[in-house]
Amino acid sequence: MKRVYPKEEYCMGCALCLVACVVEHSESKDILLAYKKESPRPGERNVVEEGFEGDCFSLQCRHCERPDCVDACINGALYRDDGVIKVNKDHCVACWMCIMACPYGCIYKEKNREGGWNSNKCDLCPDREIPACAEVCPNRALVYEER
Repeated sequence: MKRVYPKEEYCMGCALCLVACVVEHSESKDILLAYKKESPRPGERNVVEEGFEGDCFSLQCRHCERPDCVDACINGALYRDDGVIKVNKDHCVACWMCIMACPYGCIYKEKNREGGWNSNKCDLCPDREIPACAEVCPNRALVYEER
C-alpha cells in the first residue's frame, strides 16, 4: 500500500503541506475561502515538526498495519478501509483514546459544524491520485510511494 513518507533532509518547514491539506479537505477547495470564510475551517491532519539545528519534517498518519488507534477506539469510529485508517465522524464520541494510543501523535482534535468535537487524521486524500501534501511539496520532502 502506498503511504506518504517524509524526507527530513529536504524539508525546509514551509508548511505548504498543511495549507494543501486544509484546502483539499475544505468545502470550497479554494485557499482564500477555506481560510477566511469557512467555519469551522477543516482541522489539521498533519503537522510540521521542528527539531534542533533547523531539522524539520511533515508528520502524518502512517496507516499502521496493526493500528493501535483502531484497537483503542471504544465506539468503532476508527476503521481500516483498503489499508487506509479512516474516521467515521458520525460515530466518534471524542473520547480521545485514539489520540492517546497513536504512537506517532498523528491524530488531532477537530471542531465540527455542530459545535462538538471529533478525531481527525490523514485520509490520504481519497479523491486524489496523489495526496495534496505530497503533490504540493516544492522540495519533494514528502513522497507518496509503496515501500
